Parts: sequence; structure tokens; C-alpha cells
Amino acid sequence: MSVFRLTVRSVVREAEGVLGLLLADPEGADLPPWEPGAHLEVTLPSGAVRHYSLCGDPGDRGAYRLGVLREPAGRGGSEEVHASVGPGTVLGVRGPFNRFPLVPAERYLFVAGGIGITPLLPMVRSLPPGSWSLLYGGRSLASMAYREELAGLPGVTLVPQDTEGLLDLDAALGGLPPSTAVYCCGPEGLLRAVEERWEGALHTERFGAAASDGSEGSSGGFEVELRRSGRTVRVEPGRSLLDAVREVVPGVAYSCEEGWCGTCETKVLAGTPEHHDSVLGEEERAAGTSMMICVGRSRGPRLTLDL
Repeated sequence: MSVFRLTVRSVVREAEGVLGLLLADPEGADLPPWEPGAHLEVTLPSGAVRHYSLCGDPGDRGAYRLGVLREPAGRGGSEEVHASVGPGTVLGVRGPFNRFPLVPAERYLFVAGGIGITPLLPMVRSLPPGSWSLLYGGRSLASMAYREELAGLPGVTLVPQDTEGLLDLDAALGGLPPSTAVYCCGPEGLLRAVEERWEGALHTERFGAAASDGSEGSSGGFEVELRRSGRTVRVEPGRSLLDAVREVVPGVAYSCEEGWCGTCETKVLAGTPEHHDSVLGEEERAAGTSMMICVGRSRGPRLTLDL
């Protein structure tokens, strides 16, 4: 999928530390369609690539809406957006992509922490009243983006930590029918807490690397054949597969380098990949037909990739 260029139509303050951006085609053309749960890969003016969930109306083909949390301790992308991106700024965009789709279910529970509300907002707006509930936690009401939009929807519970404490997940999840589809997006601690408490259908999206399960994984070196390039490279212990591949294919797509964004997903033609990402599901991992080369390795002495 090629990169296309969009212009920032407007920038608004959605909450403390959160900016809302509207992106539009500079010529006014309709934008590619999307469904709730989708995100964009955005190239900032500096060249940094970041991923942001679409949080507007899928029926509006004239603009994409994004919400960007300022993270001073992050990798610099959010700082650039808050400091340098304004109306008229041109951004490179790929997508929309959707690894967090809304699946059919009789009943839904949505759990959001902080900026994790962004992919969930279009989901709840697309569902009939009475079929879902949303538990949304944040540091304070002032920090909770889109709270005024959500306040007008039935089934929404806002939980500002400074006045009401942490989300009561035991109460929210206890007694739910096993057929309930639970969606969760937010900090890693919240996702782990929900995973520990819910044994039914669970759908999560991370904005960072998943916590380690304590396993060491493969530490040895291995060879990788890049079939289309006709080259074989050696991946030494302690070096990432992505770094080795980039020596031969410098333009290979990648972004987070932590295994959660999905940009570097690559088809595996032979060999058994060792997965360390938080993108692929258990069935996809078992199939072994693709992998995230930023964190993945090989279980055997050799892999063959479609690169």
C-alpha cells in the first residue's frame, strides 16, 4: 500500500495533553473507507512514523479524525505532533489498517484506559443502545478525551482516578455471560488485569510492547534467505532480524521496533519463526506463515522470507 499525502484541516484540544487532528485530502477527494478499530500509519514532517487510531465517523469520507496523547517520555512522535503540527501541515499516510475489528456478538463490554478510548469510540457509536457498556478510566476528568461526546450515550461509565480510584474490573467482568465480547485498549497494566480476569472472548489493542512472559526465547544466531532479493544474511545473537534484513532491503517497512504495530509483518516461505510480537493471534502464530521481523527470530538454523 502506497503512501498518500493529507493536509491537517484543524487541530483542537480534546483534553489535557490530547490533541485532536482532522486530516483531509488537499483536493477535497473522498478518503479510503474504514471500519471501527482501524488505524493509520502516519509519517510526520521529521520522517518519524507513528500509528494512530481513527476515532471519527466511518461514514464521513471527507476527513479522518485522530487523537494524539502527548507523551514526554515517549519516542518523540507525540511531542512533534503537539509542538509542530498545525492546520496546513502535510502528513504522509498509509492505511487504513484494521487489526482490531469489531466482531459480531450479542453483548459487548468495552474497557478503556486513557488514550485507549480512541479505537473504542467509533465502535460504541456504531452499536445499538442496550447491546454494550463502556468503562472508561483516566487520571482525571480533565484528562479524559471525548468525555463530553460519550456523556450523551447510554451505557457509559466514566471513572476519574483522582476522585473515584481505579476501575473496578471485578465488578464489571463478574457475572457477564461468557458470550460477551470484551474489548480493551489502554496501558499495559490494564490489559494484563483484564486478561487475568476474563476467560471469554477478549479483544485487545496495545499502544506499546507487550509485557514479557519471562521466557528467554532463542538467543542463538541463524541464517535468513531473502527469496526475492536472492541474498542470504546471518543474524548474530543479540542482533535483530530487522537490522540484518535492512542491510539488503533498506526500504523494508517498519515502525515501532517493539512488535506491536504490525508494519513489518513479513511472509515466511520456509522455516519456523519464533514470535515475540503482540499482533498475531495464537492460530496465526501456530501457522507460522508470517512474522514481525522487528522482534521475531527463528526456531531453527534457517528462515526463508518473502523479501
